Amino acid sequence: NFEGQKNSGMYQTRFLSLFLFFFLFSLNELIAQKTELIASAKKFQQELNEEYANPEETPLEKKDLKEFKGLDFFEIDPDYIVKAEFVRTPLESPFAMRTSAGEMPVYVKYGELYFELMDKDFMLSLYQNQELIQDPEYFDYLFIPFTDLTNGKSTYGGGRYIGFRIPETKEVILDFNKAYNPYCAYNGKYSCPIPPAENDLKIEIFAGVKAFKNP
Repeated sequence: NFEGQKNSGMYQTRFLSLFLFFFLFSLNELIAQKTELIASAKKFQQELNEEYANPEETPLEKKDLKEFKGLDFFEIDPDYIVKAEFVRTPLESPFAMRTSAGEMPVYVKYGELYFELMDKDFMLSLYQNQELIQDPEYFDYLFIPFTDLTNGKSTYGGGRYIGFRIPETKEVILDFNKAYNPYCAYNGKYSCPIPPAENDLKIEIFAGVKAFKNP
């Protein structure tokens, strides 16, 4: 009857209005999150440049520091900011991670990150330095050394690193725009961990710090 059709149309209108409201709310929330993450990547790059320009903190050799104008970064790309699933691996044994100078610092594999990038599935392991956990500033610090198909071309041949903190949730954000070079990419006096084979990504990561070119 007419009254039934009227009520049905009213419910449909309300449903569509609610659907549109929640869709726009979710879209705005996603845009805001992306904007915040991009701002965080920009801040990371700025702070890294400030560190490298500081004679008290820089890994650069004196001759390179004199000409230093800033690191060469890929343009920040939201496509390299991905959601990842964190899986804790609590039964791992300590092991000595190889370094460029032959030193063997002790690490423990703390967990794994599972994520999708460019429609492909990947995994990266996170490691915890057993000496750093004694430092109150780094007790929750995790380390992601990785290699990818840009190494030796547009990025440092020995791979790059991403710093991480122990996650509080299962879903985390992995931002390759924050990938940085080991110190030994700038100065041979440093001993840098060599990324384990399990963290070799069979994809090109056009994000983060590029290879360092001497002025």
